[in-house]
Amino acid sequence: MERAKPAKKKKKNFYDYSLLLVIVVLSCFGLIMIYSTSYYTAQLRLGDGTYYLRRQAMILAGSFVVMLAISKIDYHIWTKFAGLAYVAAVVMMILVNFTPLGREVNGKKRWLGISDSISFQPTEFVKIALILVIACVIVRLLKNIDRPQAALVIFGLTVPPGLLVLMNNLSSGIIIFGIVFVMYFVASKKKLRFALIVGGGIALVMLAIPLGEQLVNAGILESYQLDRIHVWQNPEAYAQEGGFQVLQGLYAIGSGGLFGKGLGNSIQKLGFVPEAQNDMIFSIICEELGLFGAACLILLFLFMLHRFLIIASNAPDLLGGLIVTGAMGHIAIQVILNIAVVTNSIPNTGITLPFISYGGTSLLFLMAEMGLVLAVSNQITLETL
Repeated sequence: MERAKPAKKKKKNFYDYSLLLVIVVLSCFGLIMIYSTSYYTAQLRLGDGTYYLRRQAMILAGSFVVMLAISKIDYHIWTKFAGLAYVAAVVMMILVNFTPLGREVNGKKRWLGISDSISFQPTEFVKIALILVIACVIVRLLKNIDRPQAALVIFGLTVPPGLLVLMNNLSSGIIIFGIVFVMYFVASKKKLRFALIVGGGIALVMLAIPLGEQLVNAGILESYQLDRIHVWQNPEAYAQEGGFQVLQGLYAIGSGGLFGKGLGNSIQKLGFVPEAQNDMIFSIICEELGLFGAACLILLFLFMLHRFLIIASNAPDLLGGLIVTGAMGHIAIQVILNIAVVTNSIPNTGITLPFISYGGTSLLFLMAEMGLVLAVSNQITLETL
């Protein structure tokens, strides 16, 4: 008798629907919280309590389409435009900092455009451009990645856009350098030097006030940035410089208890926490949904990072793995910074909570970044009988 031939294994492309689901859940939860936190302010100032909700919902709908479209395109195609994207990012930051096209909003010059309705924050584009460029560079330098020359190239590419962002946006500058740090750490085989860098960063935080005073005297930091350090150390004594917002955020967190006051029942959002739908939205989540709600949100972010790790580990090549690693570093650093700021664990850096805080530019480019991650997952092949 002839032996039956073993069935050939069929290959099919994988698509991470689990990641897609958590993106949808976080985005929808963000809309709910934006409506809850902004209704009073929007009704009082604009006569329309749904103003911020409607704007965010429209941008979310368009951004979701962009994400799905990018997720179906081979991510290798985008590497052809990585150099052009990098140059465009640097040029846009120069325009923001040194030309009339840079628009100042709430005392911060971070916007590029010709009017309030036609403008965006190029720092969000810088993050994606750097992820693509650094991923391409690491792939090319992989055999020599631990040599000083490779570090100089990677550091040299990061510094121009990083410093341009740091001039007016400390938090985004930290995130940009952090993304590159994570990508380089993953690619390198020598990990000790990265531990030394982290130790040095902790030492800088401990010396924040004297170092900040020296940087202000040297003209590197603005005085308002030093005020944030003072507020962090003693918010009661520096209430006029920003301590009031920090204290009200802490009151919101403390008053929420275990299960919160209930959705929509926050007191602190009624003008006590300024612009509650932006950077401080996590404090209102704690007040309305309590520690339980805040913990559930953190678990959602942890699950997202877990999916990033799964995709990066199974990526078809190093390039895909590094792109996902960059996105993972971005989300992790930004979430940690936002929660740390709201809880006054670090000085206020004015950073939004991904997918949750109000902001069209950040949401659009964040969704584009998620599209890249899903595109990498779509290139993973599964073998089935």
